[in-house]
Amino acid sequence: MDTEWIRFDAVKGYQEKELEQAAQILRRGGLVAFPTETVYGLGGDGLQPEAAKRIYEAKGRPSDNPLILHISSREELPAIVADIPKKAEALMDAFWPGPMTLIFQKSKQVPYETTGGLDTVAVRMPQHEGARQLIARAGVPVAAPSANTSGRPSPTTAEHVKEDLWGRIDMIIDGGAVGIGVESTIVDVTEDVPVILRPGHITKQMIEEVAGEVRMDPGLAGENPEVKPKAPGMKYRHYAPQAQMTVIEGPLKAVIGRICELAARYPAEKVGILATDETVAYYSHGQVLSVGSRKQHTIEQGLYGVLREFDHRGVEVIFSESFPEEERSEAIMNRLLKAAGQRIEYLPKE
Repeated sequence: MDTEWIRFDAVKGYQEKELEQAAQILRRGGLVAFPTETVYGLGGDGLQPEAAKRIYEAKGRPSDNPLILHISSREELPAIVADIPKKAEALMDAFWPGPMTLIFQKSKQVPYETTGGLDTVAVRMPQHEGARQLIARAGVPVAAPSANTSGRPSPTTAEHVKEDLWGRIDMIIDGGAVGIGVESTIVDVTEDVPVILRPGHITKQMIEEVAGEVRMDPGLAGENPEVKPKAPGMKYRHYAPQAQMTVIEGPLKAVIGRICELAARYPAEKVGILATDETVAYYSHGQVLSVGSRKQHTIEQGLYGVLREFDHRGVEVIFSESFPEEERSEAIMNRLLKAAGQRIEYLPKE
């Protein structure tokens, strides 16, 4: 398959002809990768069962892993959900458009191929202007998981999408690097107490300030094959580099010492170290990459790009610092542990 490549410019927007071309691809059941504020999404018409099947096929994604429907305005929501609870209204007022996905009871219009066989549907209204323009022009809710091969680190640039999906989808829209860098927070609003199914840029504390009591789903870290996932990222290994990865958690000084000790067991070119701007200078052995700054709170933006860079460098093992005290530690640690297949070493507290 020939893959088209067009651009969205934050100032100039789309070229009119190219925007219409992208919308036509979606309407006819094709696949378009496009930028959002979180990561790049792989879009298809969420109301066409065959388009949903194509998304699963292109990604190599298990068909019981639900897709998120993206809309361009709240007026599009009633057609695809059976009910809109009051707490959902409050969360939408506070966080839409933005990096929050809500789980509703689905309407009959939404096929089970999109929802992974569930009677619920995940819906998000992205903040990214180009994403909303594309969805509005297509005139359909757009099912859009991350635009990567299933299990790989999510794409934060169009080049990342090209690495995984070139020749397998109809179009890639290059909108530059994304702003946030991790996927949306997912909240189930079908229960009396909202449940966070995937942590993200919008934190539990922020949600509680709007909706009151909120629970974290106990199955967030699970790999149980008997579990039917209600949201993306709950069941399968995600965000993973090719190398075996271990997260080291404890006092930062002790973490650095332990990583240095572990890294020394491998040839320098075969070991990767995931560090930060503040700590890279403490490592003298291995392929050391900074994921961002703890002080500037830029860990989210750099995470997936660093994991992909380790793949490019051909490392065989990765040792990562942990970020339990980071501003959005729930989201960051969730992605790190998924990438590491839950391999974590805890060091004694001081």
